[in-house]
Amino acid sequence: MTHDIIGAVIEVHKTLGPGLLENDYEQAILYELKLAGYETKTQQKIKVPHKGIILDCQMRYDILVDDLILIKNKSVLKFYPIYEATLLSYMKYLKIPKGILINFNTTNIFYKGQQTFVNEYFAALPD
Repeated sequence: MTHDIIGAVIEVHKTLGPGLLENDYEQAILYELKLAGYETKTQQKIKVPHKGIILDCQMRYDILVDDLILIKNKSVLKFYPIYEATLLSYMKYLKIPKGILINFNTTNIFYKGQQTFVNEYFAALPD
């Protein structure tokens, strides 16, 4: 799955290039993943539990693929640690085992424009 997702992202980057807004890339990724047969969800609110209640936070994820991989889509000069922290928090609250942080503002997505993360839910996946 990760291979297919990165392939779709590379295709989008190859076609559109750097310099667009994150939402533009999001729409193109959704299209590519749909062509590849994946189920996607986008821009849904994340429920955050806190001391027995669910906070009405305004956090929304970018793309969720087959309820297994979360994509955080960026178009920035460089990755900052807060982007990783955000992705890992979203993965925790959604109980998603894997996340991919993508930066379209680069010359090479594969080597410089993506980072993959896993958490404790990843270890529980069947082989």
